[in-house]
Amino acid sequence: MKASNAVVWLSSLIALLALIAAGVGLFWQDGGGSFSLTTPRGQSVQMYGRGLYRYDTLFVGAGNRGTDAVTLFLAIPLLVLSTLLYRRGSLRGGIALTGALTWFLYVGASYALGAVAYNNLFLVYAALFSASLFAFVLAFTSIDAHALPSYFSSRMPRRGPALFMFASGLLTLLVWLIEPTTALIQGRTPEHLGPYSTLFTNAVDMSIIVPAAFVAGSLILGRNPLGYLIAVPLLVLEAMLAPLIMAQTVSQVQAGVSFTPGEMVGPIAGFLVLGLLAIWFIVAILRNISELATSQSTR
Repeated sequence: MKASNAVVWLSSLIALLALIAAGVGLFWQDGGGSFSLTTPRGQSVQMYGRGLYRYDTLFVGAGNRGTDAVTLFLAIPLLVLSTLLYRRGSLRGGIALTGALTWFLYVGASYALGAVAYNNLFLVYAALFSASLFAFVLAFTSIDAHALPSYFSSRMPRRGPALFMFASGLLTLLVWLIEPTTALIQGRTPEHLGPYSTLFTNAVDMSIIVPAAFVAGSLILGRNPLGYLIAVPLLVLEAMLAPLIMAQTVSQVQAGVSFTPGEMVGPIAGFLVLGLLAIWFIVAILRNISELATSQSTR
């Protein structure tokens, strides 16, 4: 793998932009407080009414602050560390960097393209999305997939990661199908649509994340090393979901969102299990990749 200076500079820019976006979102809380709003579709929703997310719903605005906390305290340090390793020419560091960049690409796209109401940091979100997209493409293509098998240990796991990719893709599809499908069957507006124009997260996960997980699993089963390059970014994203759900839930409860004990414990416990499994597979894959070619291939 040959490190790209462009990736290093773009990653530095991403860290700065994310620091600004997440810092302002998390710590700026000026404003009058929550208020009610009737959407053009006739829904009565409670708006967050404070800080950067004042024009988001209470559920989304408080959740965004949880996302910002994870970005500040987990994602940015991961990006910095993996960038340093990538700059030194580490193959493991380069693969880990694609995972870190996936988080910022996902969050940047969400904030810039519609999961967050327009606010004063729109241009920062757009720049973060753009920088993350091109940094990911450059980092991903700087790794020679055809040469990867020569760096793989003979113990590189295959069936486990492949099956986990299939299971993750299927679970993600089922989770995000429920709300729009139920709304269609009942002839009503999706419950969490609120004042937004579309279900952005549902659309992105079902149209990009789910197919990518199935493709990664299929390629790994077919002994194609490209499958691992696709799987690791998805695994990193999945590993981040556990702290994300916990941070969002804490922020939402503090803001006044009501949950039943089951609504709190169920998602947190479920995503914690998935996150731990994702971390296990990340470690299992990276520890079986050598920094020096061994001329061995996957089983």
